[in-house]
Amino acid sequence: MSKVKNIQLNREMEYPYEESRPRRQIAYIFDTNKCIACQTCTVACKTTWTSGKGQEHTFFNNVETKPYGFYPHGWDVKLLGMLGPGEWDGEGTYNGKTIFEAAPPGERALGFLPEEEDYASPNLGEDISAGSVPQGAFFQNIHNIWMFYMARICNHCTYPGCLAACPRKAIYKRPEDGIVLVDQSRCRGYRECVKACPYKKIFYNMVTRVSEKCIGCFPLIEQGEQPQCVKTCIGKIRLQGFLSKPGEEKEDNPLDYLIRIRKIALPLYPQFGTEPNVYYIPPVHVPRLFLKQMFGPGVEEAIAAYRSAPRDKKLLAALLMFGNTPKIIQRYAVEKEEAVGFDGMLQEAVRVPFTEPFFQRDFFDKKHQVYRHNIS
Repeated sequence: MSKVKNIQLNREMEYPYEESRPRRQIAYIFDTNKCIACQTCTVACKTTWTSGKGQEHTFFNNVETKPYGFYPHGWDVKLLGMLGPGEWDGEGTYNGKTIFEAAPPGERALGFLPEEEDYASPNLGEDISAGSVPQGAFFQNIHNIWMFYMARICNHCTYPGCLAACPRKAIYKRPEDGIVLVDQSRCRGYRECVKACPYKKIFYNMVTRVSEKCIGCFPLIEQGEQPQCVKTCIGKIRLQGFLSKPGEEKEDNPLDYLIRIRKIALPLYPQFGTEPNVYYIPPVHVPRLFLKQMFGPGVEEAIAAYRSAPRDKKLLAALLMFGNTPKIIQRYAVEKEEAVGFDGMLQEAVRVPFTEPFFQRDFFDKKHQVYRHNIS
């Protein structure tokens, strides 16, 4: 095992290979407060990449209802139970074992292989809320019943569990953008990758007998466009771009700004140790202890910063880059009352006003001598 720096754990950890960060790292931000679980992202990904034989239960993208939704069943709670307790100190350092440090003898990562039936219910727990309504209670604007939708894809981790566990070295991380891919010509279907991935986002195809996973829509990325799941998102909850290397963050890079500088987007289960590169803006209405288990420390600060966005033009401008162009936004700026995004060639790709323009018609139309009513 080598010693590598995990910036999300704020410490060094053990990993089978030496640290080798890509020149730039593909990353995503998902705003859980805006997701409506329409599954448009799921359908877009499914029809593009996993509509073949043996892929019937393969979902590179799915949207779960937390706290009871899982695909495959229990993917996170099972591993959390195996990993055992761990604590975050006041400095944001994780004092517990990662999946690599807790690996059993002879294995490179702690994990489990899901049962076949665990993949049978992709909509498990859908729209089921936590808690119950007391007898005689009625709606009074604020209540204690909660749930939220969480979109999931491959995290294209900095220290992938799948890559670490593969005995064939069939999984690799591209140095130019950090996308994690499977060389299927080398894969022999041992499923060690499926067992080791803590997010269970690598799948075994029973027909082709090799592993398959999200490829980050790299044909689109190479053309300067965002992936299918990002472009088709109706709720505009997604933003894809590139993170700079630690210590080289740029304030005009929207992902650097939201993730590393303002820290309103947090990683999912950072305690697993893979340093995932899909980040989530936490839901503002969910119990904080639950969120801290999912997203680590900094949840309160992230939510407070998110709520302050209407009064912070620079932060609001970064959030307005979500869902307004198919192009990858690599730089952004505030110009008077507009947020402007620029592509990799520093050409203007999108311009969004801070205030949505609208036209209000008079109640009485003098030309036609009629009143306007809202009727259907």
